[in-house]
Amino acid sequence: MAFVEENEVSVNSQGGTEITKRSIGKYIPEELAEDFQIIPSRIRDLKEDKIRIYWAHDLPEDPECSKFADENFRNKFHKIVFSSHWQMNEFITKLRIPFSSKLEVIETPIEPFELVDKPKDKIRLIYFSTPHRGLDILVPVFKHLCEKHNDIHLDVFSSFKIYGWEEADKQFEPLYDEIRNHPQMTYHGFAQQDELRKAIQQAHILAYPSKWKETSCRVLMESMSAGLLCVHSNIAALPDTAGGLTSMYQYSDDIREHGPTFASYLNFGIEKI
Repeated sequence: MAFVEENEVSVNSQGGTEITKRSIGKYIPEELAEDFQIIPSRIRDLKEDKIRIYWAHDLPEDPECSKFADENFRNKFHKIVFSSHWQMNEFITKLRIPFSSKLEVIETPIEPFELVDKPKDKIRLIYFSTPHRGLDILVPVFKHLCEKHNDIHLDVFSSFKIYGWEEADKQFEPLYDEIRNHPQMTYHGFAQQDELRKAIQQAHILAYPSKWKETSCRVLMESMSAGLLCVHSNIAALPDTAGGLTSMYQYSDDIREHGPTFASYLNFGIEKI
């Protein structure tokens, strides 16, 4: 996987970007890979003797990306690849990048899931993203729905340990404790891919009230592949990812609107499983 570069931030991470770039290596012939320098997200040095590709995974507001407003800097690359059409259009609009053949959208690949029989005794919901993307909305909504449904259970796989940032979990410990102390919720923290994939396969519903501007969403792709009903907001690139095949609702910055809207869609999904 040397043809897709690591940096000081990514080297200890097992996030979606890192899983993707490390997994595609087995599909690239070594003799072809030697001709390319593929840089995801953070540029540290450029190799003049390579075909240089910038693979964007962040937002144009990110300091690492804002330099692409400079035409001379853009011209150092043969291609600029984006993870979604929404992300590309954000770069074009906010950094005043002209439309050209230099730009390309290649959607995030995943390893497909084998469809298996789901549990019959309970309706299992799952959340498997970092906590700041909507876990604080999900937990009170789920607790409220438990008053109506005694046959639902929520599995939460969420921790900044996925990026090697254990200290960042401290601010979310009260929320994690709420989950630990509820009989219809289980907090799993960070899990390796094999364990997580099995849990995704056994789930019925992805409960994902996202409030984070994702440039693409591996969580949603994997859930769809595993046959889950996906209940989520339409913020940022989630509509691109969903392709109109999910239970998607209008996002609101106002949590007083977001929470009840998500609860309504999630309740409808539970009743239809």
